[in-house]
Amino acid sequence: MSGALVLNATYEPLCVVPLRRAVLHSARLVIEAPTVVRLSRFVRVPYRSRVPLTRRAVMHRDGLRCAYCQRRADTIDHVVPRSRGGKHEWVNVVAACATCNHRKADRLLAELGWSLPFTPREPAGYAGFTVGYVREPAWEPYLDAWGNGDQVAS
Repeated sequence: MSGALVLNATYEPLCVVPLRRAVLHSARLVIEAPTVVRLSRFVRVPYRSRVPLTRRAVMHRDGLRCAYCQRRADTIDHVVPRSRGGKHEWVNVVAACATCNHRKADRLLAELGWSLPFTPREPAGYAGFTVGYVREPAWEPYLDAWGNGDQVAS
């Protein structure tokens, strides 16, 4: 288990915290670390409509697999290179292995005869705070209820 999902009093997912922050401490009692924690009081959270675009988030979205050859990804690539007017946005960025990224360089997919097996998209809802954590099965009912189903491209 990598962390604990924190829910607001309304069962809305708020964030994921490391286990050491979720554990209850006592001098004599030992309690197993929870996978889900709900706050007893409602916390007002500023509305965040977009998941920030980071290397880690792109890797998480694409399941750590290269969009071109399906091997383990270790870089990110702009589908339409920035030198050709491509923007740094979710729909133009994919995970890639260093070999494919180097081979593609600043060319378009059509020039190489390559295609993407999926359409890159911006993750919806609460995907951003699960980045970097292994999603626990116990979290799924809470994430799915708030419209955050599976975010990995397939």
